Amino acid sequence: MDARISHVQHVDLLILPETNLILVASVVEPLRAANRIAGRALYSWTMFSPDGEAIETKSGIPIPVSGPFRPLRETAPLFVLSSYNWRRSATSQLKMLLSQTARHRETMAGIESGSWLLAETSLLDNFSATTHWEDFEDFATAYPQVSMVRDRFVIDGKRITTGGSLPTLDLMLELIRRAHGYSLALEVSRLFIYEQERTRGDLLQVPAIGNMRILDSRVGAAVKLMEDTVEAPLTLAKLARRIGVSARHLQDLFKDTMGVAPHEHYLALRLNAARRKVIETRIEFADIAAICGFNSSSSFSRSYRAHYRESPSETRRRLKLKS
Repeated sequence: MDARISHVQHVDLLILPETNLILVASVVEPLRAANRIAGRALYSWTMFSPDGEAIETKSGIPIPVSGPFRPLRETAPLFVLSSYNWRRSATSQLKMLLSQTARHRETMAGIESGSWLLAETSLLDNFSATTHWEDFEDFATAYPQVSMVRDRFVIDGKRITTGGSLPTLDLMLELIRRAHGYSLALEVSRLFIYEQERTRGDLLQVPAIGNMRILDSRVGAAVKLMEDTVEAPLTLAKLARRIGVSARHLQDLFKDTMGVAPHEHYLALRLNAARRKVIETRIEFADIAAICGFNSSSSFSRSYRAHYRESPSETRRRLKLKS
């Protein structure tokens, strides 16, 4: 696990009227899930609206907020969320507040149509950005000073933009991965997989990390094999042979589509399975090690501590104290 962020990461959300409920959930739910899986608070957030009133989403379900957006010198990342009619909220006062707060914020993110408001406030000038595919050409024409990229999301230094609700979910997984490692991002992603009834062999549903949503079918088959052999992991050579490719080619396929080597994904699957047993059961650690494919309790403990910054016994002790 990456040790760069060991404290609770706070995020401010400015939600504009007529924002889709699913867009808000795409930001908040991965953070909530990361907290739950980690068994500790990794993230916190506060929601604001321009006037302090609850946001009436397009589905008619209101979102309560903590108050009006009146920033001082906050440094936490600010996510600006909008779906429809963003111009109605783009008052001179709101644009002034955004310009002022941008001087202090470590990150400013335009979520779906929130990117328009950032661009209108000149906060995307000379940055790379994206927006919803339906609005891409209009955005590029309106703001030629912004380098537009046809991608699901774009992270360019202190500026982030997304192209819709599912791309926002991809973004949050990538931010979790960067802050807390591949294992946690993988486990969060698996919570949001929609499992279709498998009427055809190619309907394998596999998790997406970051931009990599469409997987090579051979990588999908390899992932399924890994999931089926957590207790007795296959070597890379055996895994590749079962898929019908060379070990080197499977390495390259994983790097291209998953962004990690096969052994990293395999280890993440096994550690996540082990962590669930540490948290949810009273099984002995030696038995957990065997069930999840580790050669010994000591090798399991070393890998567990390296990824989660605590030992299995420390995890259980901490959660027992909280209960």
